[in-house]
Amino acid sequence: MWQMKATRDAFGEALVELGKKNRKVVVLSGDLEDATRAEYFKKEFPDRFFNLGIAEQDILGTAVGLCLDGLIPFACSFAVFLTNRAYGIMRISICYNRHNVKIIGSHTGLTVGEDGATAQCLEDFAITRVLPNLTVLSPVDAIEAKKATIAMAEICGPIYMRLGRTPYPIITKENDKFEIGKANLMRKGKDVTIIATGLMVSESLKAADMLSKEGIESKVINIHTIKPIDEEAIIKAARKTGAVVTAEEHQINGGLGSAVAEVLGRNYPVPIEMIAVKDTFGESGDPEGLLKKYHLKDEDIIQAVRSVLDRKVGKE
Repeated sequence: MWQMKATRDAFGEALVELGKKNRKVVVLSGDLEDATRAEYFKKEFPDRFFNLGIAEQDILGTAVGLCLDGLIPFACSFAVFLTNRAYGIMRISICYNRHNVKIIGSHTGLTVGEDGATAQCLEDFAITRVLPNLTVLSPVDAIEAKKATIAMAEICGPIYMRLGRTPYPIITKENDKFEIGKANLMRKGKDVTIIATGLMVSESLKAADMLSKEGIESKVINIHTIKPIDEEAIIKAARKTGAVVTAEEHQINGGLGSAVAEVLGRNYPVPIEMIAVKDTFGESGDPEGLLKKYHLKDEDIIQAVRSVLDRKVGKE
């Protein structure tokens, strides 16, 4: 149905493109450049690549120093290490001072798979979106991940981007518009809005196709920017359909669903259901099996749509 490619692979390719165009771009790694695909940059520009070892606080601290020297540092490691172990450096040294550091968290969500719960970062949205001055990105596929990487280098300020280990379906096109902070409409619909991010957008599209056979037309929105979230798009969709389902490969607390609920609660309350990991850690297993076990599949989105439609105001 769709071609498959990991967002981390596209990120690595985009880094090389950036390196050729801009000598200010430098890359830092936590001894995981093979996994994050920062090794692509390392092979092309070894003099602009720095392996700080398994020392995430040092990675971000060194990135600050490089940025103060006028460079554009991309700090790469597993998301669970950068957002958990180096949070204090991210908060004060980077975000408080608005430093131009790009933080790349790979291996997010349950689809890290066999590495298990300790490596499956399910809380990075909650950790990062609460920090002032920090932009938070979650590309939907490899094409969008490449566009996001290029766009990050053109914006001055701290940015966090989450990437996946497993291949994602490629559901966008090279000529599709990508703008940080602006959601993308993936499917039109009048009955319910499904707002999703990352891998869950493709699951939402599959769910929408199946629901259409029942006469339920679902609007599907890709939120690739968790912060600043596109409030206008969310409110407009809620006004149009009167019911919302969110879908994310993240904890149910503090993630995309929470962000959307905050927007709607302040501006246009409607019934909402959230597809996410239900306040638990993951486990080791194959990615597809984990998505099924933790109820992050198209059939779970369909069930949530039916539930939210039962609560829709004006339902006959």
